Amino acid sequence: MDLTEVRRRMADGRLYVCNSPELFAEQERRRDVLGAYNALPFSSSEERDVLLARLVAEAGDGCMIEPPLHANWGGANLHLGNNVYANMGLTLVDDADIFIEDDVMIGPNVTICAGTHPVSPRLRAKGLQYNKPVRICAGAWLGACCVVLPGVTVGAGSVVGAGSVVTRDVPVGVVAAGNPCRVLREIGEKDERVYDHDKPVDETWLHA
Repeated sequence: MDLTEVRRRMADGRLYVCNSPELFAEQERRRDVLGAYNALPFSSSEERDVLLARLVAEAGDGCMIEPPLHANWGGANLHLGNNVYANMGLTLVDDADIFIEDDVMIGPNVTICAGTHPVSPRLRAKGLQYNKPVRICAGAWLGACCVVLPGVTVGAGSVVGAGSVVTRDVPVGVVAAGNPCRVLREIGEKDERVYDHDKPVDETWLHA
């Protein structure tokens, strides 16, 4: 199977052999750039912005991806909106598209997977893989150590609690948590006025 057909299969969810020398060579080239990104001093923010733009498929304005960033395709299929913040240790299985929209916050040591493998051990032994894109919609927040599995969409404005394993879509505007992740409640008007178990939000922030 030629590389053009492999790329089609990577993008459309069909099985393909993921461990070919040609794919490995491309991954290594991209991960060399990722290594340079992670090795920059923390004070080199402008240089980091330049490298981030080289790494990812799209990068909006005001993005901050704290190093180290881990990605088996070096961010090649990562699409970042504006004002995305990801804390240290973000891990991407980015064999297919991962969309992270505007104003998303990601806690430390989160994993987002767009690639997976058949259940059959015989098929896995052949190096077979398939991919399903992931989307984190605008204003969502993924808490520390979440795992988001292939094909999942996290709805706009939703909060996913720390340590959750997200196996299916999360609706818009909810708090969800657990393994497997489930909806706990909707985010409502009260959440504009109180935080941390009913502490009042200062009026200054309400009208800023």
